[in-house]
Amino acid sequence: MAVKNLEKTVISTLEKLEKLKLDEKLHAELSWCWRSYEYDSNPEGVIEKSKKALKLFKAKREENSKAVSKKLIEDLEKITKN
Repeated sequence: MAVKNLEKTVISTLEKLEKLKLDEKLHAELSWCWRSYEYDSNPEGVIEKSKKALKLFKAKREENSKAVSKKLIEDLEKITKN
């Protein structure tokens, strides 16, 4: 997994969670995991929280297809594949 892609995707995810006012707890947890990843390069927490964000975004996209971009969902799917 490319670190640049991971960084861009996580930052976009955090911004979208904040903009849509979705799950403030998840935003805080993902933000914490991202800072932790920057320190120790262990992506486990980032991937786990990104999976939760992906599920939330897919549900939001079903409600309103313009709420979350298809690209962001695809990028999240790439970083959470395992």
